[in-house]
Amino acid sequence: MKHINKQLIFIGAFIGVIALFSCKKTWLDVNTDPNRVTDATVTAELIFPAAANEVGQAAVGSTFLQEWVGYWAPNGGFVPQQNVISYNIDFTFADGLFQNRYNILFDLHQAEVKAKASGDLDLAAASIVLSAKIYQEVVDLFGDVPYSQAFQTGKYTTPVYDPAESIYDSLQIRLDTAINILQNNAPSGAFSKADIINHGDVGKWIKFANTLKLRLLIRQSEVSGFNPATEIAKIQANGGVLGAGESISVNPGYSNDVNKQNPFYAAHGWTPTGVQSDQATDANAYIINILSSTNDPRIGRFFFPGGFDNSNGFVGNVFGDPLNTLAPANQSSYFGPALNGELDANGVGTGYNKDQFIFPSYESLFLYAEAVARGWIPGDANDALKAAITESFVWSGVPDAVNAAAAYIAANPNIATLKSGNSILANAKIIAFQKYIANTGIDPQESFFDQNRLHFLTDNSYISTLSTKISDKLPYRLLYAQSEYTTNGKNTPKEVAGDEFTKKLFWEP
Repeated sequence: MKHINKQLIFIGAFIGVIALFSCKKTWLDVNTDPNRVTDATVTAELIFPAAANEVGQAAVGSTFLQEWVGYWAPNGGFVPQQNVISYNIDFTFADGLFQNRYNILFDLHQAEVKAKASGDLDLAAASIVLSAKIYQEVVDLFGDVPYSQAFQTGKYTTPVYDPAESIYDSLQIRLDTAINILQNNAPSGAFSKADIINHGDVGKWIKFANTLKLRLLIRQSEVSGFNPATEIAKIQANGGVLGAGESISVNPGYSNDVNKQNPFYAAHGWTPTGVQSDQATDANAYIINILSSTNDPRIGRFFFPGGFDNSNGFVGNVFGDPLNTLAPANQSSYFGPALNGELDANGVGTGYNKDQFIFPSYESLFLYAEAVARGWIPGDANDALKAAITESFVWSGVPDAVNAAAAYIAANPNIATLKSGNSILANAKIIAFQKYIANTGIDPQESFFDQNRLHFLTDNSYISTLSTKISDKLPYRLLYAQSEYTTNGKNTPKEVAGDEFTKKLFWEP
């Protein structure tokens, strides 16, 4: 795995430093080069901000998931990726994604270990919280993954793959540990300096940990006999989940320079010279139809009008349609100001220095609403759903957001109001659909997981129209990385092409 190689490289470099300084020349014995990197100089305080920024970069999401769940689609200017529009993926398809997530986890592991060694326990706790987020997402994408033996290259050069369900259980315990540390240790100076996410706000880190605990529980909601009562009690006792206005985001100091922009803006906004960063992808006709048919004012926050011309309205392309039938980029709807920043009079984006979202506040409120609807948490589920929808309007920058949300809910009772006669599952699907709309272009992973958990999108027109596609449904999961079969073949679960459509995750009904 790449995370193993990364650690070996670090160790090798460290050994090289030791060898150099073990020479018997007397001047080497009494002088230390302050510019030379050693294990002692690479501290948790240095590692954590870089890892936090990597978590933000990962939150940008994968374009293929944006397309698979109906948010984005290729335009007519470039030949689309055939494996994406056909769902005909192989073991190389998600190799980069897998390695990237484990590189992040390696850095967070290093930050945790070094922070504990230096006594900066709150920094270690924050590293645990971020690791839990990434680990859950890796499990939800792939299934069983290296966990208990990961990053222990001195002992395990080829780590085993732990069962996904046991990793979920362990993450709950790890989050409990992080919360306990944060509650019982005063923030250190190192924590306040290194925390480019919550800036030393311990209470917000605890709420973030609680929110991740709830997301783990919600994901298992359709597992027969699942009982979340014990963990729900802990969440409530420890301050609850993130509320309105409590988004988790990161900003190390983004600026309008190459490799220094907000990550989402850099990938799907504009370059420092004002050129569109993503010229091959625009809005999907599926989500444009949903937003337009319900008069949802968020449409103008998620997308620009076709060709940035208001007279064109909002223009989406059908995912999988022939290239010659798709609207070109200069006629399609690009990703909107809520994501890329407002446009000034000259049409130059200004969102390059904005915070990169990691966990939007509204997403926490939707998790909470589903927990209430399922009877896990006392309260009025419709009030909780209304609060989540309203927070989405606020987060995306809709003018007069509170009143606009109220008008939207009143005008769309069938999709924005829970019914007293509905089953729990039916109301959960309504909440998931509203979360799906709120996550347009923002968190396609969550929508992918929710669809495989609840199957709330019953209109299959988000599925590729390509006649040669190999499936009429989304994969349940991704295939393991080819690099894993190369470097850890004896432990990587054996798969064949097609398993992604037949082998479900433990929480998928």
